[in-house]
Amino acid sequence: MPASGSSLLRGLVVACHPLPLLAVTVFVSAWGAASGLSTGRTALVFVAVLTGQASIGWLNDAVDAPRDIAAARRDKPVVTGLVSARGLLVATAVAFVCCVPVSFALGVTAGVVHLVTVFAGWAYDLVLKPTLLSPLPYAVAFGLLPAVPTLAAATPAWPAPGVLAGGALLGLAAHFANGVGDVDQDEATGVRGAPQRLGPAASLRASALLVALAGVALATAATHAGALALVVLAAGVVLAIAGALLGVRMAGRGRTAFRLTLAAVALVIAGFLLSA
Repeated sequence: MPASGSSLLRGLVVACHPLPLLAVTVFVSAWGAASGLSTGRTALVFVAVLTGQASIGWLNDAVDAPRDIAAARRDKPVVTGLVSARGLLVATAVAFVCCVPVSFALGVTAGVVHLVTVFAGWAYDLVLKPTLLSPLPYAVAFGLLPAVPTLAAATPAWPAPGVLAGGALLGLAAHFANGVGDVDQDEATGVRGAPQRLGPAASLRASALLVALAGVALATAATHAGALALVVLAAGVVLAIAGALLGVRMAGRGRTAFRLTLAAVALVIAGFLLSA
């Protein structure tokens, strides 16, 4: 039976991975505002990143649909019948068609860089997710995303190397923490990316180290950081370590570690934004 309009909408919302989608979109938009973008161009950044991230999330669930159905994953809207894999592919195409012109409205260079981040996410969905190279798309996408707003400015410029390195490290941290949160589901569907091969406890330690290194990298780029910014950066590092220790104590199970790491990422980015 075809899904109703409300069920379809609910399925699309769940399948786009709304928490990471909103986190990434808000972070990049906030960086754009802190970098001096006008309200209008910050809004363009928001829409470009939102549609790009939505396309990545929908493609991910469309590609995973056969494995999710075989494993009877009731947390997936394709399995529960809220949306079909074909519907997710259509949504992916629509999001991408919207993403392209908005991205290039930011400028040619900014548009190309943003689309590279989207293609990196697609490469993860289509090929790299179950391989040892699963962290690579995260490093590329998150490393380049901070450049989109600065390249969209009236005077386009690349961010400081510390910003690019910090973004890449935060993306890697989120990947390893997310792998820990999904350990049971990944075992059921046979996903064997780098976090799954490393194991939950080691992945949590790696995530904490990566967030700490990101905090250091961003601090080196924050040349005008005040006391509050440094305190927030330090709090993010401490929270990441606390989340890792909690996850190790729980044998790396559950999504608590992922949520704590996401909060730690938010604090690290907030600290950097305060110094901008």
